[in-house]
Amino acid sequence: MASPISTSTGLGSGLAIKEIVASLVDSDKYAKQTQITKQTSLTTTKLSGVSTLKSALDAFQTAMTNLGKTDTPAFNGFSATSSLTANITATTTNSAVAGTYAMEVTKLATSSSVASASFDAAAASAIPSGTLTITQNTTNTAFEIPAGSTLQQVRDLINAKTSTSGVSANIISDGTGSRLVFGSTKTGAGTDITTSSTITGLTIGSGTLDSASPTSAGRVGFAASDGEMLIGGIKVPSTTNTYSSALTGVTITAVAIGKSTVTVAGNTDGLKTSLQTFVDAYNNVVKTINSLTKATADANGDLTVSAAMTGDSLPRDLLATLREQLITPGPGSKLSTLAQLGIQTAQSGGTLTFDAGKFTKAMNDKNLGSEVQQMFSGTNAENGLLARMKKAIEPYNKTGGTLDERTKSLNKTSTDLKAQQTALDIRVANLTSTLTAKYNAMDLLVGQMKSTLSSITSFFDTLNAQASG
Repeated sequence: MASPISTSTGLGSGLAIKEIVASLVDSDKYAKQTQITKQTSLTTTKLSGVSTLKSALDAFQTAMTNLGKTDTPAFNGFSATSSLTANITATTTNSAVAGTYAMEVTKLATSSSVASASFDAAAASAIPSGTLTITQNTTNTAFEIPAGSTLQQVRDLINAKTSTSGVSANIISDGTGSRLVFGSTKTGAGTDITTSSTITGLTIGSGTLDSASPTSAGRVGFAASDGEMLIGGIKVPSTTNTYSSALTGVTITAVAIGKSTVTVAGNTDGLKTSLQTFVDAYNNVVKTINSLTKATADANGDLTVSAAMTGDSLPRDLLATLREQLITPGPGSKLSTLAQLGIQTAQSGGTLTFDAGKFTKAMNDKNLGSEVQQMFSGTNAENGLLARMKKAIEPYNKTGGTLDERTKSLNKTSTDLKAQQTALDIRVANLTSTLTAKYNAMDLLVGQMKSTLSSITSFFDTLNAQASG
């Protein structure tokens, strides 16, 4: 704000009015301005600290979620390797048995595909209204086709129920027009699709489509069939291309007809990688908390420079909660503590250390590989280490949780400080204006008095000169 004082020195008094007013105003606002500046800096630092801690917990939760995925288990005691993944892939569970298995896919399980008669897709209403019933595995799914429907609208109507009906639809245009083509998400013998309706061209029986005829409707290609593979020379049929119970603890996926050798062995390297991932994710949280709470030395070497959350109980409580989960015994009988896998807490800093040598010994000598997943994933949805860790973090990191509430409180404080700064700025402007007016009035009065004194002095000087003459 521009100063209301036009000159720095009073013309009448000769006083440094601008400097005097500035000094008085600064003296008046010093205590409040110091408080606002200090609190604003502290609040900004704390907001940054809470954000940093929340980000670290987000990363930790993501790591726990990835390690706990059921479709790609991270702590399997066994791994399966296929010599030719273009033909066969395989995954394992902890009930697998080490060994080498010769396999051959002789038949792939197939699904049903049928096509309607041709329609004029360019017409405003390609299909008359009516009821279309799709049958698969003796299960009927009815669709009410509204008046004025287009092929695209009928397709979308059918696809909206794919998850329950097992049937999807698309449109294929050929030289005869456009056909609705129905495909099955289910494979195996007996899953062929048929339709019945009051709509001409949408009734599809068990015949084969003649694509050259616009009025023909029926099955495209062969009927749906079961898959088949040889495992160790033994014929194993399946309605799908996934064989989940043919070999104990191994899920086999048939990709293409052909041979492959599947080797099931201990998953030592995979377990080591997963454990290291857990250790790194946990240590990132600990290091973040340490950096946010540890005071640093000033220029004199004294630990007086506070971090964003120095002295705050929140990060200490969080860390104590996480450490409690580390020492809580798991559900296993042979493997119940992380120390058995070579994972221990460092005396300095509280981070975890991973002794690869001790881990390898636990895998080879004590045969604990099949127990690791039970420790981390648990025997139910609550007693595994991953689930306990996620539950421990949730009150802090969830929407509306402790960190959100802390951020909300700090943002309110920041808003209040901005309001206080605005009020102080207005007070400073008003005080400056008031003091300037008073000092300018005083300067004017002093100037008038000096002028009067000068006139009186001149008058008496004149009288003295006349008397002397």
